[in-house]
Amino acid sequence: MAEALRVGLLGYGLAGRVFHAPLIAATPGLRLDAIVTRDPQRREQARQHFPDARLVADADELWRTPDALDLVVVATPNRQHVPMARAALAAGLPVVVDKPLAATAAEGRALIDEATEREVPLTVFQNRRWDGDFRTVRRLVEGGELGRVTRFESRFERWRPQIKAGWRESDRPGEAGGALYDLGAHLIDQAVQLFGPVDRVYAEVDRRRQDALVDDDAFVALTHANGVHSHLWMSAVTGQLGPRLRVLGDRAAYTSFGLDVQEAALHDGGRPGQPGWGEVPPERYGMLGVDGELRPVPTEPGAYQSFYEQVATALRDGAPMPVDPRDSVATVELIELAHRSATEGVVLPVPLS
Repeated sequence: MAEALRVGLLGYGLAGRVFHAPLIAATPGLRLDAIVTRDPQRREQARQHFPDARLVADADELWRTPDALDLVVVATPNRQHVPMARAALAAGLPVVVDKPLAATAAEGRALIDEATEREVPLTVFQNRRWDGDFRTVRRLVEGGELGRVTRFESRFERWRPQIKAGWRESDRPGEAGGALYDLGAHLIDQAVQLFGPVDRVYAEVDRRRQDALVDDDAFVALTHANGVHSHLWMSAVTGQLGPRLRVLGDRAAYTSFGLDVQEAALHDGGRPGQPGWGEVPPERYGMLGVDGELRPVPTEPGAYQSFYEQVATALRDGAPMPVDPRDSVATVELIELAHRSATEGVVLPVPLS
């Protein structure tokens, strides 16, 4: 049996602690070997959660001994994504970068060019491609059960009227804070995965909470080249939540409510492989059809574990990485256009690449 690939995790905040560390640990063929964090509380959490992993105070320690690792995962604040990924590439180590890949599309393109030049694998953790509701919609769209899709509606809405301390609420250059970068990076990626390239972008981006420094309420409209309209909402100030997904076609529609169950399960200590992982109960199934003739559709189980399983396969067998980083650059380009559209109050064309 092949020896497990050794993984170094940079960062043990929300992304590292809740998503990456448990998913890496649950993936056959991967071993969480090192966790980089300076924060004393997080170091203690990491020690309790993964006692066999090395605790490292500075990423430079990893770059000095690159032969001790086979993969690096960057789960740091957004401003550190590019410099940490570049350091890993320079050390010859394959890299997973949490979304968004970069604060600007230009930085993202330059990072991809560097990975290509060095011939080192690079991918992006767009885990929401493995949400159960998204997998269900993809199945329905590809199976033709909705007919020709005309409109896709998608929401990540929350009720968090109080501002929390942290970099996500910072307007410092390079932080890529705010709802559009945080939640929009998922919503836009999902829309493009379903319906392809975008021709036009319109957005409304606001700061609703008192003393907010970054956007906390946004709407983005994408017109895809195939004619589908994607309407995307992301907000921290939604007192009553709308449908998570609503897809309208010329034969039927599909509507579902509630977020994917995997994040909450991971937060509570659940792990892939446990009975019922990623499954939602029948009372939460989405409804397919037209009014008066609706039927529940079983939701595909969520499968975040598939991301790291595909990473392991790619590194061992040379298969493609699970997410093409160019997709994530395209998402950042659309986020940049959305911010500009909101500022100028206009619909903007997407430049041809």
